[in-house]
Amino acid sequence: MAESAAGKPVLAVDLGGTKIVTALITPHGKLLSREYSPTLAEEGVEPVIRRILTTATTLVKDADLPYSSLSAIAIAVAGAIDSEKGIVTASPNLPGWRDIPLKDEIQLSTGVTTFVINDATAAALGEHRFGAGRGVDNLIYLTVSTGIGGGIIIAGKLYSGSSGSAGELGHMTIDVNGPRCACGNIGCLEVLASGKAVAREAQRLIAQGTKTAILEIAEGDAQFVTAQTVATAANKGDAAALSIINKAATYLGVGMVNLVNIFNPEMIIVGGGMGKMGEMLLKPARKVVAERAFQFPASVVRIVSSELGDNAGVFGAVAFVVDTHGPL
Repeated sequence: MAESAAGKPVLAVDLGGTKIVTALITPHGKLLSREYSPTLAEEGVEPVIRRILTTATTLVKDADLPYSSLSAIAIAVAGAIDSEKGIVTASPNLPGWRDIPLKDEIQLSTGVTTFVINDATAAALGEHRFGAGRGVDNLIYLTVSTGIGGGIIIAGKLYSGSSGSAGELGHMTIDVNGPRCACGNIGCLEVLASGKAVAREAQRLIAQGTKTAILEIAEGDAQFVTAQTVATAANKGDAAALSIINKAATYLGVGMVNLVNIFNPEMIIVGGGMGKMGEMLLKPARKVVAERAFQFPASVVRIVSSELGDNAGVFGAVAFVVDTHGPL
C-alpha cells in the first residue's frame, strides 16, 4: 500500500444507471461517511456531473475536510472506460455519455487528482480486497443491476485486457436470435437477465393479462414495475414473479457456464440490485452451471452473493487508486 496515501481519505463515487453512491474511505478500507442520490440519467450528462460535484462537496464539508486533504477522487462508472485518459467512451445505461472527459471535468472543478474506472471492475477489486473474495486469487465478479457488468481477478490481480476494457461480461451473446441490447448487439446476457429485463418481462405478462400480484404491488401502474417489485411479489409466492426470476436466473446461469469453462475461477460473486435476491437468483443459476459446465471446474467454483453490496464499487475505486497508481 502506498505510504503517502495511508492516512488520507479517497473520495469514491459509484455512478450507476439509477443511483450514485459517494463515500469517504481510507486506503485501508475504513468507511468514514457515505451518501446515496438518484442518478436521474435522463436529464443528461451535465446535470449528472453537477449532482456528483454537489454531493461530493456536501460530503467533504460535513466531514470538515477541505478538498486538499483528500489523496484522490476515484469514480467508478457504468460503461466502457478509457481509464488512462479518464474518459467515459460509452455507457448503455447513461444516455448521452459518449466520449465524456469525466476525469478532466471533476479534476478541474475540485483541484484533486481524479481517476476513472469501470464500475463492475471496481466492484471486483472491492470484493477481492475487502469483501467476499478476500484471499481468493481467481474470481469473477458479476453485477446484476440496471445492466450487467463484470470484473476479472486472475492470480490476485485485476485483468484489464490489452486496452483496459476487459470485463464487459454482460455483453456476451447468450441468444443469437434474442432481443436487441442497448449496446446495439443482439441477445446479450444484459438484455436477458438484468433488472431491466426482469421488469420488461413482467410488463409483457401484465399486458397479456397474466394474473399476478406484481401489478398490485406497483400500485396498479405497469410503468412502475421494477425488478424489486417482481422480487417482492416472488417473496410472497406469486407464481408469475417466481417464473420471471427463474427465467432470468437461467440465463444468468448460462452466462456463468461460459465464465466457468473459460476462466476456471475459484469463485463467482454476484452483486448489484438483482444480487440482493440472494438464493432466489443464485440457486437456479447454480443448477444450470452444475448441469452444463465442464464437471471439474463446475465442482470447484463457489457462486456467492456480494459481501459489500452497494458499497463494492466505492471500495474498489479506492483499491484501484492505491494498487494502480501508488503514491499520490
